[in-house]
Amino acid sequence: MLHNAEMNTPTDDAIIAETTDWLTRAVIGLNLCPFAKAVHVKKQIRYVVSHATTPDDLMQDLLRELDHLAEANPETTDTTLLIHPHVLNDFLDYNDFLEVADAAVEELDLEGILQVASFHPQFQFADTEADDITNYTNRSPYPTLHLLREDSVTRAVEAFPEAESIFEKNIATLRKLGHEGWKKVVAGEDS
Repeated sequence: MLHNAEMNTPTDDAIIAETTDWLTRAVIGLNLCPFAKAVHVKKQIRYVVSHATTPDDLMQDLLRELDHLAEANPETTDTTLLIHPHVLNDFLDYNDFLEVADAAVEELDLEGILQVASFHPQFQFADTEADDITNYTNRSPYPTLHLLREDSVTRAVEAFPEAESIFEKNIATLRKLGHEGWKKVVAGEDS
């Protein structure tokens, strides 16, 4: 279930649980990212809920988490999901922030070491309609910045035959599933 500003704010634990459910049911369950299962099973994903209510506050959390991930042992923390339910709920604002996030990676001299990927409840690829099912490959319960290690991405791509076909496969999977099928997946219902 996606949230809006009028709903009661869930606890951090509830936000993390909903994000983890989405990850296991949709991302891993539909194999949208064949690299996600290993770090999930090994418990190498750091889940952080930001309480930021402004982009500036979120930037401070992002900088802190980029530093943390850069310094962390990859065997312990390979990737971070920075979930920010109180800021950048409008996808266009969020999308604009991604440029600032990439600049922060560069400013910290982490370019080539870390990268930021994006998930959002209203995610929309260029040249698609808002309700196009293919947008759901990047739709998460809450706005989320995914901090990744470049080395891990490189190793995963090298280990996965035809990694360049993942995007096309995801589109085919979601088109076959459709909106009703997607709702069942994220709700944990058997199809």
